[in-house]
Amino acid sequence: MKAKHQRLMLVLLAVVAIAGASGLALSALKDQAAFFYAPSDVAKSGPPVGRAVRLGGMVKKGSIERQADGVSIRFVVTDGAATVPVSFSGITPDLFKEASGVVAEGSFNADGSFTATNLLAKHDERYMPPQVAQTREGNMHETKSLEP
Repeated sequence: MKAKHQRLMLVLLAVVAIAGASGLALSALKDQAAFFYAPSDVAKSGPPVGRAVRLGGMVKKGSIERQADGVSIRFVVTDGAATVPVSFSGITPDLFKEASGVVAEGSFNADGSFTATNLLAKHDERYMPPQVAQTREGNMHETKSLEP
C-alpha cells in the first residue's frame, strides 16, 4: 500500500473508534441519568413508569406513616398543586420530617405511586427545591388573579 492509502485507512479507523467510544459513553450516561419531576409535572404528563427518576417537593403535613417493621414508611410529596404517594424502605435522613423539602430517588409504579430507593432531606429552614418554589409562585399568581 502506498503511504497515502495507509494514512487514509488510519484516519478512517480512528474516526470509527472515536464514534464507537462516543456511542458507548452516551448509552452508559443515558442509563445513569435520573430526571427530576415535581408532583405537578407527574399530574400533567403522567409518570414515567419503571424509569429511574427523582421526585422533589415538600412532605405533606400529617402524611408520614411508619410501618410495623420499623424500617418502611409511606408519605406524600406535594408541590402545592399536586401530590404523589411515596413508599420507602430504609433509614430516613435525620432532617426528614413533615412540611420539609425532600428529593426521593426511585421509580414510579403503574398506579402512580412512587417507590423510593434513596431520600435526600432539606439542609436548612429556608430550603425548598427550585421546581417546587416555581410551582408555588405560579399557584399564588393564579389564586390572586381569581380574587375579585
